[in-house]
Amino acid sequence: MPDEDDDPEAAAAATAEEASAFSHPTVPPDATAAYGPHPDQVIDFYAPTAQRNPSGPASAPLVVALHGGAWRAPYDRAHLSPFVAHLARTGLAVASVEYRRGPAPLPAQRTDTGAPAGPVAGRWPDTLDDVAAALDALPGLVARLLPVADVRRTVLTGHSAGGHLALWAASRHALPPDAPWFLERPPALRGVVALAPIADLRTAAALGVCSDAARQFLGGPTAFEARLPYADPAALLPTGIATVLVQGATDRDVPRAVADAYADAAARAGEEVGLTVLPDVGHFPLIDPAADACAVVAEEIAQLAW
Repeated sequence: MPDEDDDPEAAAAATAEEASAFSHPTVPPDATAAYGPHPDQVIDFYAPTAQRNPSGPASAPLVVALHGGAWRAPYDRAHLSPFVAHLARTGLAVASVEYRRGPAPLPAQRTDTGAPAGPVAGRWPDTLDDVAAALDALPGLVARLLPVADVRRTVLTGHSAGGHLALWAASRHALPPDAPWFLERPPALRGVVALAPIADLRTAAALGVCSDAARQFLGGPTAFEARLPYADPAALLPTGIATVLVQGATDRDVPRAVADAYADAAARAGEEVGLTVLPDVGHFPLIDPAADACAVVAEEIAQLAW
């Protein structure tokens, strides 16, 4: 992965894209429900504010959204709320899942100056515990709080680290049987649309994506190899579930090589994965309602959902 300063023009473009994505005010949900006792074990629900086909049934497909932020604590679902509200405006019901993320820096993690290196990515196994528990609880919560949603037409989506979690959640039936999250049958999904996902943890670790977030997420170098079979979507193929990756060609946060590695792994497993690469698009326009790329994402989701 290139240094941030090796191309000032590209770095400036990426900074502007991020600023635009984070410029939108947080959109409050129509309802929020807990799926566990921890404050981060909650789901926000957004009812559709438009009906795609007024002459059709009143129910709407359900999109389950998982936010990114390298599985780190400073980044929560609030920054994804403009995007999920945008999906609701297209006629979709949306559930935005929060989950436990990385804690404060570990004492052993220091920069060259001796200062803390920053928040650790993820909490093993809590992050995966939460995503599995949220999806397992979702049908009951939706029936009570978002009855317009048709859970038989569910699409998973997620951005960056959330893209990893969406792909992982769709592959729980491919986990080793001793995994606590293992499902005997594939989840009932229309499909997955993963946005600039950290889809191949080995490739992400080799590239040092998001300041070595993949290795941190799995507990550090000593735990990395042992936990890959339980956490890496690229190791959990084929899934038998329709999957599309949407990737910005100029993404400097999660470069295209990570999506390509997942698509290659799927092909080796005998499964075709869609890969939509958007030219002159970086990491954040995919979830920025003001960006043209976001309209492409919404259409990819709609094609699976409807």
